[in-house]
This record gives sequence, C-alpha cells and structure tokens, in this order.
Amino acid sequence: MDPNDSAEVRSGLKRVVAASMAGTVVEWYEFFLFATASTLVFGPLFFVDTGNPLDGIIKAFLIYAVGFIARPLGGIVFGHFGDKFGRKHLLQVAIVLVGATTFLMGCLPTFHAVGYWAPALLVVLRFAQGFAVGGEWGGAVLLVAEHSPNRERGFWASWPQAAVPLGNLLATIVLLILSRTLSEEQFLSWGWRVGFWLSVFIVAIGYYIRTRVSDAAIFTETQEEVIEAKGAAYGVAEVFRRYPRGVFGAMGIRFAENILYYIVVTFSITYLSTQLKMNTSNILLLLLIAHVVHVVVVPLMGRFTDRIGRRPVYAAGAVLAIGWGFVAFPMFNTRNEWIILAAVVLGLVIHAFMYAGQPAIMAEMFPTRMRYSGVSLGYQVTSIVAGSLAPIIATTLLRRFDSWVPISIYITVACLITLFAVATLRETRGISLHAIDAEDRRRLDAERGAGT
Repeated sequence: MDPNDSAEVRSGLKRVVAASMAGTVVEWYEFFLFATASTLVFGPLFFVDTGNPLDGIIKAFLIYAVGFIARPLGGIVFGHFGDKFGRKHLLQVAIVLVGATTFLMGCLPTFHAVGYWAPALLVVLRFAQGFAVGGEWGGAVLLVAEHSPNRERGFWASWPQAAVPLGNLLATIVLLILSRTLSEEQFLSWGWRVGFWLSVFIVAIGYYIRTRVSDAAIFTETQEEVIEAKGAAYGVAEVFRRYPRGVFGAMGIRFAENILYYIVVTFSITYLSTQLKMNTSNILLLLLIAHVVHVVVVPLMGRFTDRIGRRPVYAAGAVLAIGWGFVAFPMFNTRNEWIILAAVVLGLVIHAFMYAGQPAIMAEMFPTRMRYSGVSLGYQVTSIVAGSLAPIIATTLLRRFDSWVPISIYITVACLITLFAVATLRETRGISLHAIDAEDRRRLDAERGAGT
C-alpha cells in the first residue's frame, strides 16, 4: 500500500497545497510585475531616450534577464540547504527575500534623477529577486509532490503551477486598476510604484500560511538516513555525478515550455503595444482573462498526466506549440480584441499541456536526498537560455526583420528540442517515490560493497 494514501496524509494535503500556492502566488506576482513594468515603465524611466521605444524595452528586458541568470544560483543554494534542512524553512526565507527586493524596486529613483545609478540599482535588486525565486519553485512543488498519493501526484503537484498564472493574474489586476484610474502621466510618475509596494501585504499573508505546514514524512526519513549512511551525499555535484540524465532531461523538456510562456505573456505586450498601438489597459484586460483560463486549465492537465501518462500530454503540448506562432500573430494583426484574446488563451492552454506535469515528472527523476537540488537545477538553469532570452530574441527579431515569421520559427526550433527530450524520458506515471529511494539505496550499497 502506498504510504501517501493514508487518511492522515490526505487530510492535510489541501493545507500543504494552500501553503505552497500562497508563497508561489506572491513570488510570481512580483516576478510578473517586473516583466510587465519592463515593457510599460522601465524602458522610458530608467534608460536614455533614443527615439525608438524598442531600444528602451530591449534594455529593460536585459535587466529582466538578470533575474533568470540569478535563478540557477538560487536553485543551487536553496536546493543544497533544502535537501539538508527541509523544504519548509527555505521557502520561508525565499518569500521574505523576494518581498523585500520587490518593495525596494518601488522606491528606486529614475534615470532623470540619479542617472546610471538607476539601472544599476535595478540590476542589483533584480538579481536578488531572481535568486529568491530560483529557490522557491523546487521547494514549493516538492512540498506538495512528496505529500501526494502516487496515483494523483500529477494532479496535486500541478496546483503550485496554477499559482504562477494566479500570481500573474494578481499583478495584472493591480496594474490594470492603476492604469485605468490614473492618467498616463500619473502612472509613469508614481502609480507604477504602488504595485511593488503592495507586495509587503501579500508577503505577510504567504509567510504566515507557510508556517502552518511541515515537511513530508519521506523527507524526514531520508534526512535521517543521510545522516547515518556513509556515501549518501546531496547537492549539485552529487546530482550531476549520479543523475546527469535526469538533469539534462529536465532541462530539455523545460526549454520550449519556458520560451512559449514568455512569448505569450511578456513579448505579446510588446508586440501589441508597439506594433499595433493598442491601449495598455486593454492589453492588460485581455491578459487578465487569459490568466483566469490558465489557472483553471493547469490542474485539469495535471489530472490528465495521471490518467494517460506524463509523456503523451507533454508531447502533445510541444507539437501544438509549433503551430501557435504561425496562427497567433495573424490573429493579433486582425486588431480584433476578441480574436487577440483567443490567440493568447490558446497559447496558455497549449502551455498548460507542458507546464502542468513538470513537478511530477521532475520529482520522479530524482531520489529524495537530492530531489530539491535536482529539480531546481534542471528547472532554473534552462530559464537562462529559454525564458530570459525569449522576449529579448523576439523583440530583436521583430526590430531586425519587422516580421513575426522569424519569431514563429524560433518557437518551432525550441519545440523540436523539447520533443526530442520527451522521447528520451521513461514514463513514470504512478511510480512510488519510496521505490525511487530504494533503488538509490541499492546503488549506494552496491558501490560500498564493491569498494570493500
């Protein structure tokens, strides 16, 4: 019998999901707030005006990318100590750090006030924010995955993923209210700062909820075994030494998903505002509706991964994503808001095919003693070459060719890489995490036996 199927474990599972989602909502509210501000605010306020709005946006996206560069470092550090001390404690540190940096972003002076100190300070805070978010994801999804029944891990572990669009939804609501109640001059002068300052209240709520849960029993048991056993190490070096296939497999499946997401939710704002001259508040309203759909669809896709398998659902998402760009940009160019909304929603639904199953897939790649390090590394390192560069590459391609076709080709190449990675995975639907740990122990015992 699966130990995770006990009534006691299942009765607390919803509380664990709520705790995981609470912090993830906070951190992605703040991360998406920066992404949106990069398009709407940071370009004109923190850089020299060149006369071409795309130049300022590209520079802002470069600072946006700094957060992605910091995320693997955060994943390594938080993963190491999370495997040593527990998921819960590291998640509490992460939420406080990301909240503090986001609040300070709202206090920064602009380029006109302090010159190049403005973008320099923004880089420092963005790095710290990315470092914290890099440690957040692995701990949040593992807190749920390690509490979940084997047969339903895909569904329950997808809920923290749904918290990402929920955080984006919250950020969009705040920005939408500000942009609709303030004049453009007021919004650029001080209104944008309010969204960053509000993070203090959201962080307080998320931190409190996270104090109400504990680590899963499987982690506590493994922690004791690591202390007692010789040769049972953890951390990044151990993950690469023993499970390199898992790390590179996680990177491969993450590649297209990450690129698609930031094309849909970040670059689309740039395309619609600079190419089609759409009103900012109208764009944000469309994204708000799309995020609501995304929140609903992610757990549904998580359920599908439990019923028909991790690989088929993921592969379907990658195949559908190939066609999205070639369909979506012509839909954008109609300038019809309902058709534009359909294109954005379609992109996020396709994204959910891949995104929903990631926590379960990656958790099932590694044993408990190094799971936090493994999933964080595979997930966050990919963000450097995928999500961080996607808006920059897409904006640069648009500026160079004045066409959406190269952007769609870019998405296609990313999807082919991910499809290859999916083809190399083994199907792990319903597998026991205890069985994975048992196999890991057998390998360690065999090595110790061979050494004596």
